[in-house]
Amino acid sequence: MRLLLISSSIVHGYGFFDHSESAIRRLLGDARLNVAFVPFAQKDLDGSTARTRERLGRMGYDVTQVRGREEIEAADAIFTGGGNTFRLLKTLYDLELIDVIRERVRDGIPYIGSSAGTNIATPSIRTTNDMPIVYPPTFDALGFVDFQINPHYLDPDPGSTHQGETREKRINEFHEENVTPVVGLREGAMLEVHDDVVTLIGDKGARIFKRGEEPYELEPGSRITF
Repeated sequence: MRLLLISSSIVHGYGFFDHSESAIRRLLGDARLNVAFVPFAQKDLDGSTARTRERLGRMGYDVTQVRGREEIEAADAIFTGGGNTFRLLKTLYDLELIDVIRERVRDGIPYIGSSAGTNIATPSIRTTNDMPIVYPPTFDALGFVDFQINPHYLDPDPGSTHQGETREKRINEFHEENVTPVVGLREGAMLEVHDDVVTLIGDKGARIFKRGEEPYELEPGSRITF
């Protein structure tokens, strides 16, 4: 498998996918590929597709909006954008696209996920930040990696007066009921996955959570293995 799992499409100080352009080019190469864009995390499917088509077009790639399995089967690569993860996963199940995406990616075509698109590359969507605005038939996702990801990970602010749960607290609650490790992927961080090799890249590091252990930091360039 060849995956690029991006925490967020926009990072402070950059435009839409500017911070991840070099990683996208490294994954997709120089050929004018047909990229199947999965827009279902957004309500405005056409608008989301048009924005992505314009941005990837500047990199030299063609973008086709996914409406069913035909676009997935004809694609040279798959790109799943961000938005609401529950809506994304429910639609993929409703359209019976989970298996065809899984098969094509496991057969070797590149997969790019951003935010919600990164969430569904993990075993389940239990560590998404999104509200459950719709109800998918299961939280089980594509399972391309054997760990969970929390995109847009935020570190606790020691100077804040906010009394709600921190992101670290929410992940600790996940580990009260589950054993799967979690990668807290900060904005600006990405994961390159080549088969079983997972490398943290980008401008920011990641925070690693394991049940019953203290969380620890990884810097860009580190391998992630459990």
